[in-house]
Amino acid sequence: MNSPKNSMAAPIEPPIAEAPSTVFPILIALSFSHLLNDTMQSLIPSIYPMVKDSFQLSFSQIGLITLTFQASASILQPIVGFYTDKRPQPYALAVGMCFTLLGLVSLSLASSFNIILLSVGLVGVGSAIFHPEASRIARMASGGRHGMAQSLFQVGGNAGSSIGPLLAALILLPYGRFQVIWFSLVALLAIIILSKVGGWYQRNQHLNLVKKPSAGSDAVTPGLSKKTIIFSISILLVLIFSKYIYMASLSSYYTFYLIHKFGVSIQNSQLYLFAFLFSVAAGTFFGGPLGDKIGRKYVIWVSILGAAPFALALPYVNLFWTGVLSCIIGLILSSAFSAILVYAQELIPGKVGMMAGLFFGFAFGVAGIASAVLGNLADRTSIEYVFWVCSFLPLIGLITGFLPDIERRK
Repeated sequence: MNSPKNSMAAPIEPPIAEAPSTVFPILIALSFSHLLNDTMQSLIPSIYPMVKDSFQLSFSQIGLITLTFQASASILQPIVGFYTDKRPQPYALAVGMCFTLLGLVSLSLASSFNIILLSVGLVGVGSAIFHPEASRIARMASGGRHGMAQSLFQVGGNAGSSIGPLLAALILLPYGRFQVIWFSLVALLAIIILSKVGGWYQRNQHLNLVKKPSAGSDAVTPGLSKKTIIFSISILLVLIFSKYIYMASLSSYYTFYLIHKFGVSIQNSQLYLFAFLFSVAAGTFFGGPLGDKIGRKYVIWVSILGAAPFALALPYVNLFWTGVLSCIIGLILSSAFSAILVYAQELIPGKVGMMAGLFFGFAFGVAGIASAVLGNLADRTSIEYVFWVCSFLPLIGLITGFLPDIERRK
């Protein structure tokens, strides 16, 4: 949007250094740890039908559980990212997973609604530490393939999110909420893996130092005014807003929608949720590499706006097509996040952790607030009305056209 000769361009910090070639063992370890982390986190919405019945909760209280988890994660993530940009903490990932471990044990033993809120808050703290730091290490190990690295990292998390409902249907629903305690073993495994990753990080902290690009380098230096950069970040946050409110309606209330509208059993509704979340994982895998090849702006455009026709049709179709359309929506919509995150990191090089924390945190916060608001709306109207209102959100993807083109030129 701004001419390269703009004399008012704000100084751009040079990007952090990165491995000369892609360090796949570290990326795979991060992706697998993300899978374990998000498998445990996804148990929270998966047991909503169970705790709603046993504690006689309203939809508003269900939304409050999500809000507590997401708020504890969203508020802390930008703070963690900002702090570790200045003072790297190689073993922060393992420490964060300890909070998740405590939250799971507490959740399995919870005897009241307040204890449930405390438990999910601890899991949220673990998430707040995990995401910005893991995203930074993924970029360090990318070897310049930023979109691919973020997608590989993200696909682990989304795969874990899809596995959670399946495990809930097979283990938690038949045998009770106390079985959550067995997932503490998953947290212990993640702590061991992340300790190894922390060792690599500590040995390679020189990759976390800021380096100046050489003359003639094709490193991303947008040369945009400060006003344009702020405007672009704002657009990206609005896109995250539309994406994650819609995703919150599906991840938190999809099972209730299927049960209420089509009379699906609780266990079968978890299988539908697994199919939707698995499609989200698949879409995440393709989004980053596509952004590396064709440009992140185009991936963002197609991802969010491309889901609109299917989202608009969803409230009007039968059970079979509800399952099909929800998977198509998940596949298309989920490809945006990696592209958005890398685009933001290239807008403000040198602030990798802060940008990761900001966007992960904002995504978590939006999802949490949306769950609470949508739960209250469902109590006042109906769950079908909630899905109808949310079906218009992907149309916000039209504002992608206002983003400047900062892609590298061959």
